[in-house]
Amino acid sequence: MNPHQTYIALETIVVREVRRFMRIWVQTLLPPVITMTLYFVIFGNLIGKRIGEMGGYDYMQYIVPGLIMMSVITNSYANVVSSFYSTKFQKSIEEILVSPVPNWAILVGFVAGGVVRGVLVGFLVSLLSLFFTELKVQNILVTLFVVVSTATLFSIGGFINALFANKFDDISIVPTFVLTPLTYLGGVFYSIDLLPSFWQKVSMANPIVYMVNAFRYGILGVSDVDIRVSIFMIIFFIVSLFTAALIMLNRGQGIRS
Repeated sequence: MNPHQTYIALETIVVREVRRFMRIWVQTLLPPVITMTLYFVIFGNLIGKRIGEMGGYDYMQYIVPGLIMMSVITNSYANVVSSFYSTKFQKSIEEILVSPVPNWAILVGFVAGGVVRGVLVGFLVSLLSLFFTELKVQNILVTLFVVVSTATLFSIGGFINALFANKFDDISIVPTFVLTPLTYLGGVFYSIDLLPSFWQKVSMANPIVYMVNAFRYGILGVSDVDIRVSIFMIIFFIVSLFTAALIMLNRGQGIRS
């Protein structure tokens, strides 16, 4: 395919992915907003009043960046894993594979759809948070970079999960037993500086720690991790997972019998 044809193919996949989740917005966009509302009310208003301040900020302000990241992570991941597995289950992936569309365009197309959903949900949750607390973005470039890169990383993760999935139950194993624990232990609700030295070092193995703290730095200007380290680690994870996903796609992992 020439570059123009490749672009058309890529654009088609992205548009299809966006239309897919927008068509059922009641199932894809509304639930995370309702869930985050509950988090804001319970953890922010009720529990937060008893905790007081953390990191020099009101507890509600402190956890909002983490909750926004949580919504971005879960929705970007869920969008790609469910969409790509559905194409496998319905055998429509075969139509894409027999076409001259390069594998990198297939990967980028599905990932882009996940990024759009993740960023859109993050934006809606951010607007919702303004009803509960005041947020002043300290560094807009860092904030935008972290949102898009986090959505990209977990969209790729969802793609890899879908490649290995053999049944619908398989697409819920990683979110339930890996993603959820890592998210809750990623500094969303607390500063890792409160942990004992040993557990602070253990937390550094959690990739979500870098994303949550980088985003908190962009919003509030505070972080438990050096912002340069966080950005480097985010880029490292994206490059690593993208390379792994492309290699598996080229080999036909999970899509060729």
